[in-house]
Amino acid sequence: MAENVSFNEVPDNIRVPGIYIEIDPSKANGGGAVMERRLLLVGQRLATGKVAALNTIRLGSQAGDQAADAFGHGSMLHTMAAAAREANEYVDLWAIALDDDGDGQAATGKVTLGGAPTASGTLCLYIGGNRVRIGVAAAEPVATLASRLAATINATSGLPVTAAATAGEVTLTCRWKGETGNDLDLRLNYYDGEQTPAGLTVAITAMASGTANPEVQPVLDAIAGKQYYSIVCPYLDGANLAALEAEMVDRFGPMDTLTGHVFNAKTGNHAQLTTWGSSRNSPHCSTLGLHGVPTAPWVVASVWATVAEFSGANDPARPFRSLVLPGVLPPAEKLRFMRSERNLLLYDGISTFTVDQGGQVLIETIITNYQTNSFGLPDISLLRLETKWTVDFVRFRMNSAIARDYPRHKLGDKAVPGQAYATETTVRATLVAEAVKLHEEDGLIADIAGFKRDLLVKRSNQNPNRMNAVMPPNLVNQFDIFAAAVQYRL
Repeated sequence: MAENVSFNEVPDNIRVPGIYIEIDPSKANGGGAVMERRLLLVGQRLATGKVAALNTIRLGSQAGDQAADAFGHGSMLHTMAAAAREANEYVDLWAIALDDDGDGQAATGKVTLGGAPTASGTLCLYIGGNRVRIGVAAAEPVATLASRLAATINATSGLPVTAAATAGEVTLTCRWKGETGNDLDLRLNYYDGEQTPAGLTVAITAMASGTANPEVQPVLDAIAGKQYYSIVCPYLDGANLAALEAEMVDRFGPMDTLTGHVFNAKTGNHAQLTTWGSSRNSPHCSTLGLHGVPTAPWVVASVWATVAEFSGANDPARPFRSLVLPGVLPPAEKLRFMRSERNLLLYDGISTFTVDQGGQVLIETIITNYQTNSFGLPDISLLRLETKWTVDFVRFRMNSAIARDYPRHKLGDKAVPGQAYATETTVRATLVAEAVKLHEEDGLIADIAGFKRDLLVKRSNQNPNRMNAVMPPNLVNQFDIFAAAVQYRL
């Protein structure tokens, strides 16, 4: 009888003869729900950019050109967007800009030319991994060379600095204010075959004196209620990190479930990286340790996050190990951390990379900054990014399954055929069915028998309209280490 069936649109009191068939799509999706994920780049704009600060824009296939127009050629966000899109063309990429802090100072560095070239050649200067070359003629005055070097830098689109020459000295000034400019790498002759012309001396003064990063809180306010699964934010000062970590805690909580994860990169020697890493403890931030890497850290972080985001969206539990970071220049071999050093970094919240025989930079392990629990004891529960992303995906799928199967249901102890009824038995069946899919189709959880045994679904004693559950998925792990003993015989 019609009154025994729960309809959404066909009224029970219709008397006009006819055939009334409503379309109910709630059970159409037999497979698991698909999680939509976006990556957000946070960085600074230039005054020449056409998009005002705190406005999010989506970046398409020509993200570099689009970001150059939106945020200014050579801006931080321009270089981040270009590198991210080059790393992967399918990640859903967004960007939001900040203006410089009015009280900040821009970092500066110097290239001082001396001596007199005794032979013709080419001077190769690298600025944040970007090469600038000028020809050098024998006996050419250094003042002339300095002027030409400064002019070439200023004429090269996309560089993060401007240049001014005085006598034989070229002063480089970061295009934006803040501490980040201090990490711009300056060097000569990165590749084999590049060498300074004989007789010419070049002294480099590292970038320094940049102060006052912009505050990131306005960005967090601007994206309130919007999910960006991966966020690249280059600011490593304590105030901004605290704001980011607090926001990500809220987003990971049960009420909003706007899960987000922050990627950044930090430059320093081994002692500096371990000291800094041991001072952090957030499961919602990951930091890649860089030593001797020419590429700017905000660019490296953008590439790193993009590669991780694409892989994680496809399979959150599959290890990131050996994925290539396109466009990231490796450090010289003598500056690369040894296995023992990288092992220590991984105990201090710093993620690591390796370099293959062909000079490609590869992800080794992505960990979070999380190291100890509230009692100060070592805790690996949210150490690995694969773990965090896998359990979040399981939560998403269980959430979607309940929303799909019980959009407008009554709650009772016994189901009534044809009626929109939810019971402990039906809800349990939904959760078990979804767990089976996560095991058999997605390969994300193991031990289905244990899940069924330990799954608890009970109506609340305090709220008659509430169902409570404890879901115990056994997450799959990552095959990182194989150890064996060769016990040979003679």
